[in-house]
This record gives sequence, C-alpha cells and structure tokens, in this order.
Amino acid sequence: MSTQTLYLIFFSGLFPLMFIGYIIGKTRAVGLRSEGIKMHSQPDQYGWFVALYTGLPIITIGVVGVFLYLFGIHAIPPFMLVSGALSAGAVALFFFFRNVAPQTRARDLVENFIKGMLLFASLISVMTTFGILLSIIFEALHFFQTQSLSYFLFGTEWAPDTAFLEGAGRSDVHAAQAKFGAVPIFAGTFYITLMAMILAVPVGLLSAIYMSEYATSKVRSQLKPFLEILAGIPTVVYGFFAALTIAPAVVKFFAIFGIEAQYQNALSSGIIMGVMIIPFISSLSDDVISAVPQSMRNGAYALGMNKAETIRFVVLPSAMPGIIASILLAVSRALGETMIVVMAAGLRPNLSWNPLEDMTTVTVKIVESLTGDQEFNNPLTLSAFALGFVLFVVTLIINIVSVSTIRRFHRKYKVSTL
Repeated sequence: MSTQTLYLIFFSGLFPLMFIGYIIGKTRAVGLRSEGIKMHSQPDQYGWFVALYTGLPIITIGVVGVFLYLFGIHAIPPFMLVSGALSAGAVALFFFFRNVAPQTRARDLVENFIKGMLLFASLISVMTTFGILLSIIFEALHFFQTQSLSYFLFGTEWAPDTAFLEGAGRSDVHAAQAKFGAVPIFAGTFYITLMAMILAVPVGLLSAIYMSEYATSKVRSQLKPFLEILAGIPTVVYGFFAALTIAPAVVKFFAIFGIEAQYQNALSSGIIMGVMIIPFISSLSDDVISAVPQSMRNGAYALGMNKAETIRFVVLPSAMPGIIASILLAVSRALGETMIVVMAAGLRPNLSWNPLEDMTTVTVKIVESLTGDQEFNNPLTLSAFALGFVLFVVTLIINIVSVSTIRRFHRKYKVSTL
C-alpha cells in the first residue's frame, strides 16, 4: 500500500471522527440542558471537548509512528499503525461522549488542551534548536579528533586542498598537509559584517526616526513600503548588482586617487549587504518608535524640550530595547549571508585589513566544504560543521550581550520614570 493511500486513510478517518465527536457532544449537552439540568459549560464547549480529545490519541499515535520510521524502526506495519490509531480514536470518541455530563468541566478541559498544544509548539522550537546544536557538535567533534582545535581557532592559513586524499586514505607523504586555520575566514566574516552595519545602522535608524517623528502619515505610507521592498529582493540579485555595478564603481573611484582595488573586494560586498539589511532596522525601529506613547512626548514638550531633545532623551531611550533587537536581527542576517559574498567578495580566505581586497566568510566556506564529490568523513567536509559550531557560539554570545543590554535599558528607563 502506497504512502499516499495511508495518508488518505489516516486523515479521512481523523476529521470525520472529530466532526462526529463535536456534533454528538454538543447534541448531548443541548439535550441535557433542555431537560432543565444545569450544565457547567456551554453546549459547543462540550462539542469541542469530545472532538479534541477524540483526535488526540489518533494524532499522538500517528506522530509516534512517524518518529519511529524516521529513526529506522519498522516494528509495526504502516497499515496496522493507521488502523490502530483510528481504532483508538473510535474508543476515545465513545469514552468522552459518555463523559458529557453536568459535572464535566468542558470549558476548563478545552482550555487546558489548547494550552498544552501551545506548550508543545514552544517545545518544538526549543527542541529543534537543541537538535541542530547537537548534530553540529557531534560532527564537529569528529573533525577535532583529526585536526588541532587550537590551530583551527588561532591558525592563520586555510589550505584544505589535500584533505580529500586524507579522507580517502590516499595521502601522499610528499603532498602538503591540509591546514585548517579559520582566523582568515572569521576575520572576513566580521569585517564584511562590520562594514555592512556601519552603513545600515545610521541609515536605517535615521530613516525610522524620520518616518515616525517627522513624516506625515501620507509620506510614511508611501516610503515604508519602498523600504520593505528591499527585504524581499533575492540575495542573488543583490549579488549581481554588487558584482556588475558596485564593484567596478569602487575600482574606478579609487583609481582616481591612484589606489588599486580588486574587482572582487570586501567593500562592495559590505555596501550591498548594508543596503540589504537596512529594512530590518528601519522597519522594526519605526514600529517600536511609533509605539512610544504620545503622552510621553507631550510631557517632554510641557517641560520645555524641543522636538530633537524629546527624541534624544525620551523617545529613543524608551524604544531602545526594540532598536537593539532590530540591530541584532540585522547582524544575524549579515553573518549568515552567502550569495553576495560569493559574487562580490570572492572565495579566498584572506587575512587583511584592506577592504579593497577579496575575502570570504564562514557561510561561503561551509557551502564550499559540503559541495562536491568528496567523502563525507574527510576533514574538508567535517570542517563545515566546525565552522558552523563556532558561528553558532558567536551568535549565542551576541544574543546574550544584546539581552543583557536590553535589560539594562529596561532597568534604567524604569528607574528614570519613577
């Protein structure tokens, strides 16, 4: 029996049973109320009580079966699993229908069911994060069993050209040893991200202040959609624009002053990346600045402040937690960018302070390491997980610092407004 047929049987049994449970549960509650019996909840709440708790065992058995098959456990035939789930739902339908009684707290049970589903959804996101982290850690440990952790973190040369020979057991004693010094890669990542933030933070924040404090509602309604369009442009289009327009312009501009610039350079990548993340800062900052109560502005005006002083001393401090969150989102977006760097900055790990030279980033090397026909267990492939793990740790540190900063602003603002 095909998988599509099993899905059809499963869902064609789940929804009718839940629908029947709702109808008979509500009908029984209406019948009891018509007899003058005082019910704890409304009839439709009894219907939802029977429907939801009828579908719960069906969905639970189905999810457990899916997880078993994901982990390669085929102890129960699929058709028997589907039949057992629907049978359990039919038994649950009969049981909960019998529990439609005046003393049954259907409203509370339905609310508890909804809270449980919301908690389960929250746990899915948390467990997904832990699953990603554990999968990266395990593969990174395999990499560090063959390569030096200290050299990976502090080495300045990334040359993994012969790593595929080592993974295949065909390493030549005369061949150069593969080197995995990740400092040039992370330096390029942070350097390009820094250039992008130098452009994006002032432009994004000033545009947000203008739209929320100075622009009329008509101008704001016209400007904000144009800014948000930038967030929807594919990154490969930004990469084309950087490689074909910005990079040659940078080369010609510096040639005027007698400075040589490569056509693949970090500066053009940083400029375009900064343009790309401007909407993340401007749109979110505009929303949080607009959410500051007007009464606070009026109070500042009553104390003799002008508009600029009100924005500086009242509006921005109260909106600072949201502004920091928007900047953090932009930093995370810049750290994870790949296509713009590939097309505008190049693939070569280059430890240099010169923004007119080519550089590369962590995500580019991760993609490069995981593509091709090399063995999965060779050091070059496993280095992608080591790079990903370090990037994960760096992102975690940035989040921790930002959260502590946001809390400090909350405490300061709360104390200052007492």
